[in-house]
Amino acid sequence: MIDFVTEYLAIIMFAVLAALLFTGFPVGYVLGGVSLIFGLIGYGLDVFSLIEFSNLIPRIWGGAAENLVLVAVPMFIFMGIVLEKSGVAEDLLRCMQILLRRVPGGLAMAVVLMGTIMAASTGIIGASVIMITMLAMPVMIERGYARTLSAGTIAASGTLGILIPPSIMLVIMADLLGISVGTLFYGAMVPGLLLSGLYLLYVFLLSRLKPALAPPLPADQFLLSRGELARMVLKSFVPPAILVTLVLGSIFFGFATPTEAAGVGALGAVILAIANRRLDRQATREVIDSVAKTLGMVFLVFIGATAFSYVFRSLGGDDIVVDALRSLDVGPWGILLILMGIIFLLGFFFDWVEIILILMPVFAPIVKILDFGDHVPSSEVIYWFALLVAVNLQNSFLTPPFGFALFYLKGAAPPSVTIGHIYRGIIPFVMLQVIGLLLIIGFPDLALWLPRLMLE
Repeated sequence: MIDFVTEYLAIIMFAVLAALLFTGFPVGYVLGGVSLIFGLIGYGLDVFSLIEFSNLIPRIWGGAAENLVLVAVPMFIFMGIVLEKSGVAEDLLRCMQILLRRVPGGLAMAVVLMGTIMAASTGIIGASVIMITMLAMPVMIERGYARTLSAGTIAASGTLGILIPPSIMLVIMADLLGISVGTLFYGAMVPGLLLSGLYLLYVFLLSRLKPALAPPLPADQFLLSRGELARMVLKSFVPPAILVTLVLGSIFFGFATPTEAAGVGALGAVILAIANRRLDRQATREVIDSVAKTLGMVFLVFIGATAFSYVFRSLGGDDIVVDALRSLDVGPWGILLILMGIIFLLGFFFDWVEIILILMPVFAPIVKILDFGDHVPSSEVIYWFALLVAVNLQNSFLTPPFGFALFYLKGAAPPSVTIGHIYRGIIPFVMLQVIGLLLIIGFPDLALWLPRLMLE
């Protein structure tokens, strides 16, 4: 019995972690506590040395506190929260609603487009979903839209910021994998726009086939002169377009690193908020408070995950996982589908932060040795895998019982929108995300051609 426990101690450690994550105790504390306890058990079984705990301090310091790449995280969070309070989204939704008033499902399509544009400006999922819900849901209900379609459209559109750059998840993932943030940003653009396009196509076809679910606006609604329309477009589109160009353009064209571009974006968001007269002392205090709380949560999990991955590896966990997958004899494609299936299932229960910080250090060594032949060059496999994970993790925000976007939406939606409406509404969008994932698996150039083009 002792020999069995000693040999599979890392797997027992992972199982205990999975069980404790359901207790509702802060994830960072669970990760750190499990690491400490199993390190001591490993010491008792003579497979772990206490002196190894001292290695955690430089790893945590170098991996989080001293890591210049992660400086982008607080600035992107700051940019997103400031934009939430600047009034940019409110003007943008009204403009899109007017421009698409004659298109079937025009209001829902306006929500998707606004979510896409805001994703490239903020990347803060909670802020985006709440903001879009408060702006769009009452209008959609008033126009006679089905609550299921309204809820699904808002939840899916609001979560695009996790994939479309400047995504905080991509910054953290690139750091964990030791790959270029800029290259990952290039690769994520087309998959992000692909998902947005699938949402638009679904809304359009559904509205054509079942117009009762998304009634068109009256022909005389929002009639504006050409001059008024032009001024509205300039006011609504120019500010976010300038901000997106400053942030992504400076990265894509080599003028700035992602960290530097995050600083530019933060400054641009402040300027927009001041221009809209939305950044008073109270708003500034709320922004700083939100940024501090969000950062505290992210870095606490980061520290705990660093400790967990180190102890897990020291106990031989990596070798056990690699040997287990090899023993399945399913080839590289089978292993890839198993890894994607694990991430998809975990998305039902955990946030993307926990999933990537726990699993990416375990999965990365496995993926790097997979050979997909001519389908994906070996030098690009890790980038392709990272983007597949990013698309897959879109579902972690939408899938019950713990899809965070669903809770954000429910908290901001009118009482007439029930959790049943929300759960039924997201099902088609989860299926669309799975289709998008399969397309990128089958056609890796969707994720890799832009990095190749920009880096030539």
